[in-house]
Amino acid sequence: MITSTWKIMWREIYTDKLAFVAFILFIVIVATVYIWALTIDQDAATLVHLGQRDRAPSATNWLGTDPGGRDMMQQLILSARNSFNIAFIVTIAGAIIGILFGLFAGFYGRHVDNVLMRILDFFAMVPTFMLVIVFVSVIHNYSVVTFALLMIALVSWQGTARLIRIKALQQGTLDYVSASKTLGTPNIVIIFREVLPNLVSIITSNFTINLAANMGIETGLTFLGFGLPFATPSLGRLVFYASVPANMINRPWQWLPAALLIIIMMLCINFVGQALNRAADAKKRMV
Repeated sequence: MITSTWKIMWREIYTDKLAFVAFILFIVIVATVYIWALTIDQDAATLVHLGQRDRAPSATNWLGTDPGGRDMMQQLILSARNSFNIAFIVTIAGAIIGILFGLFAGFYGRHVDNVLMRILDFFAMVPTFMLVIVFVSVIHNYSVVTFALLMIALVSWQGTARLIRIKALQQGTLDYVSASKTLGTPNIVIIFREVLPNLVSIITSNFTINLAANMGIETGLTFLGFGLPFATPSLGRLVFYASVPANMINRPWQWLPAALLIIIMMLCINFVGQALNRAADAKKRMV
C-alpha cells in the first residue's frame, strides 16, 4: 500500500514537468546550502570589518558586503541554512505531533476525541504571534533550537491534527477497519499498520504546505525583529536591509539575493505541493 502510494506521488511529480523541475531545483538548492555551509567558519563570517562595509560585488566578494563589512555570499548561505533548519525542524516535529494527535482523536472518537479536541481548541484560542513576540522580547539569549521549539508548540501542529482527525474518522467507518476489529486486531496495530498507510498521500501533501508556511513565518518574524537573535544570520534579516531606502535603491546586492531565494523556494514547494495534491485526490489517481 505504501509503495504504491509513493509510486503514484512520484508519477504525478514526474509527469508534471514544472513540478519535476521544481523538485530537482529544491533538492539542488538545499544540498548546496548545507554542503557549502560546512566550509564556512560562522564566527569568522560574522565578524565586523568596517573598512569593507557596503562594497559592491567583485571577484573577492561575489555578492558584495553588508553594512558591517561581512561577505554577503557567506551571509546568504548561513542565513539560508538557519532558515531551512527552522522550517524543517518545525514542519517535521509538527507533522509528528499533529498526525499522532489526529489519528488517536479520529480513530477512538467519543470521549477521547472530545478531550483531545478541547485541548486543540485551547491552543487555537492562544494568540500565538503575540506569545512569540513576548517570548523574544523577554528572553534575549535564545537559540535556533529554542525558537523552533516555540514555533512547534504554538503554531505548527494544529492544522495537521484537524486534517488527520477528519481523515481518520472517515477511515474508521470503512469495512477494512471493521474487519480488523472483528478479527481481534489491537487498535494500536490498526492505527499504524492499516489506517496510517492510507493517509500517506494526504500527509505528504500537507507537509509541503506547512513547510512553505513555516519558512514564511520564520522569515516574516525575523524581518519584523521578532525571529532569530540579531547575531544569527537569517534570510529575514537580509531582506530587512531593503527597509533602508539607500540600500533598497543603491545596494540591491544586500537584500535582493535573499528575496529571490525565498521566492524560488516558495515556488518550488508550491509546484511540488500541487502535484502531491493531485496524487492525494483519489479521483485523479492513475492506478
